[in-house]
Amino acid sequence: MKRDLERLADDQFDLLVIGGGITGICVARDAALRGLRVALIEKNDFAHATSAHNSRLIHGGLRYLRNFELRLVRESLRERRIWLRIAPDYVHPLPFLLPLYKTGWKARATLSAGLSLYDLLAFDRGWLDDPAQRLPGHRWLDAKAALENEPVLEGDGFDGAFEYYDAQMPSPERLALACAVDAAANGAVLANHLSADALLLRDGRAEGARVTDVCGEAQFDVRAAVTLIAAGPWADLFMASALGKPASHRLVRSKGIHLVVPATTRTYALTVAANGGHFFVLPWRGHSLLGTTDAPFKGSPEDVAVNGHDIRTLLDIVNANLPSARLKPEDVRHSYAGLRPLLADGGSDTYAASRRAELIDHGKDDGVSGLFSAIGGKWTTSRQLAEQAVDAVVARLGEPARACVTAVSKIPAATVTNGVEAQVLAAVRQEMALTLEDVVMRRTGIGLLGDPGAAMLDRISRTMAAELGWDEARRAREIAAVERNFHIDERA
Repeated sequence: MKRDLERLADDQFDLLVIGGGITGICVARDAALRGLRVALIEKNDFAHATSAHNSRLIHGGLRYLRNFELRLVRESLRERRIWLRIAPDYVHPLPFLLPLYKTGWKARATLSAGLSLYDLLAFDRGWLDDPAQRLPGHRWLDAKAALENEPVLEGDGFDGAFEYYDAQMPSPERLALACAVDAAANGAVLANHLSADALLLRDGRAEGARVTDVCGEAQFDVRAAVTLIAAGPWADLFMASALGKPASHRLVRSKGIHLVVPATTRTYALTVAANGGHFFVLPWRGHSLLGTTDAPFKGSPEDVAVNGHDIRTLLDIVNANLPSARLKPEDVRHSYAGLRPLLADGGSDTYAASRRAELIDHGKDDGVSGLFSAIGGKWTTSRQLAEQAVDAVVARLGEPARACVTAVSKIPAATVTNGVEAQVLAAVRQEMALTLEDVVMRRTGIGLLGDPGAAMLDRISRTMAAELGWDEARRAREIAAVERNFHIDERA
């Protein structure tokens, strides 16, 4: 996969996608597989924000049943099965325990009914050729059996736990990149670190975007018959800037943090009820991933970060509801924060807000034809949202196109590269890694368990500098940018 700015500047495309998170990448892949001429641009790196800073789950949304969002749960469960089928190298079954403490028979019966409905809505969970990818239904484990599996559940009044299954993607960054590589292999032209400065508007229609190469400062136009905005938590802000007025559809942003701590469980993930919500304890890379918070965020999406208060608050919740964990701030190896782009519904509770997605036709809503936005949604349903979006693009183009095949088209298998230097060179030469952060935080994941140390950053940056022609000042800036990922503001 190569970054071809000359082709972006010279070609005329059917579709320009602005935004390289999982939604935009899925749109580009779907459109390319249907034979459309597709361009995708991303101002930072592929899957650098919300698409990477999440719970690393492909899940059906068990808790959405509380809001009676049966359609969203069914869609999520169907898409969970599709990801298990098309991406077996990246997505696999994950067993969960949902513990109960002093809940009584009514609460247990309610949860049992909810999990039975969850299983019923997932009636196709066994429709997979690979038996290892099929998910069992739920069952009840008494206290003795549950504690034999996960001693950390020990606590006053522990009654037992429900076992159920969802799916985990240990590396959403790599899965998103694999989807991007597949899009490129089918003819899409993708470029990261290419910022959309303004839409090209003429006579009430969008004709592409004026873009700037963030790494090289070149500016040029990318022209397309249809433009789709898939900018996650930036979507409504970009539209307001591009149109010179507030967009017709507004987002609310919810901040969620995750903490990486030493392994707390043996093999199971935990879903623990707490304070009217829940938190996860997820096995990941020999550690446990704790998450997540859910709080309204009013600042710029560029400024979202984890602070000392965030860490203390989440650890207090975990320790209060899982006392055997006994976690302290010094146990936190790494932390990260992400923003959920939620559709504004007038409510103030972001935890209760719907995770549904919506495709906006700005020809109907804002008087700009040939312009769409894909907003809201979540990782699990990104493929389905992309299918809906490309259906609309094909209809707008009014030209024949092949049917959607992304539900059955396999994601390319992961390639294994041994040795740090070899991984770095592969990332730069084959995967569009242009910054040290691209390599450390997304292509290799070296920084996802915490600060890899000055010696490692020096070594990787020197390899990249030799490959990309960085001088010492640029190399120092790249190291400083990566180190910001590990800085915690303890004053907050």
